[in-house]
Amino acid sequence: MNALTPGGRYDEALAVVPVRVAVLTVSDTRDAASDSSGQLLADRVAAAGHVLAGKTIVRDEVAAIRAQVKAWTASGDVDAIVTTGGTGLTGRDVTPEAIRPLFDKEIDGFSVVFHLVSYQTVGLSTLQSRALAGIVDGVFVFCLPGSNGAVKDGWDKVIAAQLDSRHRPCNMIDLMPRLLES
Repeated sequence: MNALTPGGRYDEALAVVPVRVAVLTVSDTRDAASDSSGQLLADRVAAAGHVLAGKTIVRDEVAAIRAQVKAWTASGDVDAIVTTGGTGLTGRDVTPEAIRPLFDKEIDGFSVVFHLVSYQTVGLSTLQSRALAGIVDGVFVFCLPGSNGAVKDGWDKVIAAQLDSRHRPCNMIDLMPRLLES
């Protein structure tokens, strides 16, 4: 059993199946030089053996967030999107409002598990996050808070294992060919 995946294990005999992951930073204040959480995600995506399919920053505006997510999901070049930022409680935090209506299916358990691992790091401050995940046009979309700590918790303790084809008893890679079934 891997310490980061209670109840799970890695089958080291299997090869890693690279996933094309796009990273979207949602912020009114960050630029390429100051986007530490987006860069942290991009670095972790590459370190996990995946392909960084895109990386950009958009303002905390519903239309801008939706446009970028839809562009990536329509491209056919992205298997998963991880966003950072805009999940808080302030007036400008609109990532959930932008993304949730796009979901074909919401992954309800993601928020629960994210808050469980986040609670171990930041305690009750995890209540200030509206992290969420779902599927848009056959692409997994994970929305994390904008802090480096939240990105580490979300990627290292939740998303990375589910985007690893070696993780057992199941992972999201195994589901990808079937996401658009009707």
